[in-house]
Amino acid sequence: MLASRESATPLKFIAAILVIATLYFGRMIFIPLVGAALFAFLLTPVVAFLEKLRLPRAVAIFFVIVILIALAALLGWNTSRQLSDLTSHLPSYKKTLGENLRAMNGFRSHGLAQASNVVKDLQKQIAGTTASTRGTAGASSSEPVPVQVVAPSSVLDTLGVVVAPLTTAGLVSIFTLFILIGREDIRNRFIRLTGQGNLQVMTQALDDASHRINRYLLLQLLVNSGYGLVIGVVLHFIGIPNASLWGVVAAIFRFLPYVGPFIGAVMPLLLSLAVFPEWYHALAVVALFIVLELAVGNLVEPLLYAAHIGLSPLALLVTAMFWTSIWGLPGLMLSTPLTVCLVVVGRYVPSWRFLNIILGDEPVLSPHELYYQRLLATDQNEARQVLEQHRKGKSLEELYSSVIIPALILAQQDRQRNALADELHEFIYQSSRELIEELGANLADVEESAAHRSAEKGLRILCVPATEEADAVVALLLSQTLEQMGHVTMSIPANATSEMLSQVVELNPEVICISAMPPFAIEHARARRKELRSQWPHAQILICLWEFEGQTDQSLIRLGMGERDKLFTKLADVMKHLCDPNQNTALMETTIV
Repeated sequence: MLASRESATPLKFIAAILVIATLYFGRMIFIPLVGAALFAFLLTPVVAFLEKLRLPRAVAIFFVIVILIALAALLGWNTSRQLSDLTSHLPSYKKTLGENLRAMNGFRSHGLAQASNVVKDLQKQIAGTTASTRGTAGASSSEPVPVQVVAPSSVLDTLGVVVAPLTTAGLVSIFTLFILIGREDIRNRFIRLTGQGNLQVMTQALDDASHRINRYLLLQLLVNSGYGLVIGVVLHFIGIPNASLWGVVAAIFRFLPYVGPFIGAVMPLLLSLAVFPEWYHALAVVALFIVLELAVGNLVEPLLYAAHIGLSPLALLVTAMFWTSIWGLPGLMLSTPLTVCLVVVGRYVPSWRFLNIILGDEPVLSPHELYYQRLLATDQNEARQVLEQHRKGKSLEELYSSVIIPALILAQQDRQRNALADELHEFIYQSSRELIEELGANLADVEESAAHRSAEKGLRILCVPATEEADAVVALLLSQTLEQMGHVTMSIPANATSEMLSQVVELNPEVICISAMPPFAIEHARARRKELRSQWPHAQILICLWEFEGQTDQSLIRLGMGERDKLFTKLADVMKHLCDPNQNTALMETTIV
């Protein structure tokens, strides 16, 4: 098995390199295809809505395309008109821009000016020395001067810069049209190709991916449109010419993650320097873009996108760099939807689950695993933070059942495998005891008032560990939880001697809870039960085999329990049993007799 895994690792590495190489060299096809798929995701709900209105699919698609072309033409006409107006005013802006740039140069410090002069003097000296050397060499020998011929850029190169984006846009349009026409057939073929007989998983994956991408694209369109609208309105009030044009430009460039907002701010900033001799307008433009980007990036987008894309911020940054490195600016624009697809694949395909772990934003460790891991790292403060964070909206019973008890079971398992050093073992249990005592101290006032209200109805309960320190820690939290319910409780440490047990005789407990942790819980609990039954023959003994997964009937036989004794595996079941008023009354009467 180990050899097969070691041999599979190089194959996976080679396969990954081949996939990346295919994406890079086939980018002329993959970029339009992926862009078309995203446009199809965005337009499918509109086409489906028109189909519900009894329009044929071809007519619905034609209607949607006509609307998009009309909107693009209107936007292009308005943009060209404003660009023409801007071009006509450029000569008048040149003078003001030059004055502002000269004023900016005047802000340099005297030290920087001196440093610049020194550099210029050195350059002159070096140039003079080089010229004299060349003159001497020229007098002694007549070496030919190399001539470099620079070919002018051809018309084809110039056309290539314009034709390439138009070709990509045309391919995207054609692919989008065919995907919309045959979307069910493409979906079924994709399921057949990747489903591997598991139709249910692939159906869930496609539904999840389409839902996430549709919501993300729609929300991004709305957010960026609102962003551009705010930019255009505020720039108009600042006095920037053609403010609506720069609002549209800002909205379009914002589809480029990270760098788009800065690119969109360049022209409004230059215009503010070219139109106004003062600096207030330029500062207002800079403040507008910074404040708006901070608000949208840190408040609006996390609130809207968090529940729909499921990506961690670091994953977004890394994947943006990856897709940009192989596909350029189109890869930067497509990075988030592509990464969402990878996360969905990792969620539903077991062999690709590492993608969901690396790129997703879901917690990869459960609360009890995270709590135990921080104690393994001897970080008690962060373990406390895990408890405080998980405690929100939960009772102590729920916190203990879902975090501390499962974490202590993990510690017991590691100890039984000799994977836990004695010092670390002692630190884990001591820290857990201290944290439990802190939680109990925070609820001291509440527990005291609850105890006064129910003192007459409460039971006298003794919580005893079977043998281990882990048993004692859980016995302590059990005692604390029962005391919060109004019972009179007492817990004893794991190394309790016969003299210590005799000191609790005055308590005369009505209920004795034996706390036992796996894996050797039954043997230790049986020995402890015999010892306690001899001292308190009338008390009910509750044996708590925490999170025990064996067969209960066989465990009862092995424990040798009496008729009044009970076996529990969950903290909630113990609480429910001891909260029964009829049960409490019966226990009190039995103890008195």
